Amino acid sequence: MLSVVENCFSPRTAAFFDLDKTVIAKSSTLTFSKSFYQGGLINRRAVLRTAYTQFVFLAGGADHDQMERMREYLSALCKGWNVQQVREIVAETLHDLIDPIIYDEAATLIEEHHTAGRDVVIVSTSGAEVVEPIGELLGADRVVATRMVVGDDGCFTGEIEYYAYGPTKAEAVRALAVSEGYDLSRCYAYSDSATDVPMLESVGHPHAVNPDRALRREATLREWPILVFNRPVRLKQRLPAFSMPPRPALVAAAAVGAAAVTAGLVWYASRRRTAEAVLPG
Repeated sequence: MLSVVENCFSPRTAAFFDLDKTVIAKSSTLTFSKSFYQGGLINRRAVLRTAYTQFVFLAGGADHDQMERMREYLSALCKGWNVQQVREIVAETLHDLIDPIIYDEAATLIEEHHTAGRDVVIVSTSGAEVVEPIGELLGADRVVATRMVVGDDGCFTGEIEYYAYGPTKAEAVRALAVSEGYDLSRCYAYSDSATDVPMLESVGHPHAVNPDRALRREATLREWPILVFNRPVRLKQRLPAFSMPPRPALVAAAAVGAAAVTAGLVWYASRRRTAEAVLPG
């Protein structure tokens, strides 16, 4: 159990949560692939790839170099997508796709942090059109995520304005600490990936959740708690309060980028292109 409610005279505190494989059991953007296909944003070939990339993601995720290739591919793939259409697709399918894969353990932690008087902040590399609605569903107070440039025509230009990844997540956490008055030494953070070590080490109470091998090694060396989340459950089934309107302070601290491309999809596509390049023709 978490500590008791914060003293009203104490500095404010927060709990920072990575999203994919920390709060939900899958990749947030990969989960919407079928919906994006039905909406005409991606083709059938891309949908078939996501089944494999979801497996790769769940098996171990992607390292730094792969994530950088993902960023490059993301900007090219999402160019021209209508932002409002993406938002509508996510809104229509959010409860059916995301609600069943939220970890019961994560939902409990979010509830406990709120009860203790702490803000809850989702910090994700995925795009805002996906992450913001999930944050609302969870009752998060703020969201930090990737942001892509939107042109005057309401479509993504293909340029990434802000990439919420690695050290950038830690910078966003520190910026929020300044703007919101958080005492980071008393704040909490949760993630499954070694790429989030900068964010984890920026707070006084870091936790590794379902960690990849590199993060497990780092957490063991630093004596960080290691948590195992393995019980996805619908929020309405576990806690009626989650079906109520979320806390009103949800803010896109670094609003989100394109929804349909996922780290796994980009990683797989780049590997496929590399493999095809070296095969005899």
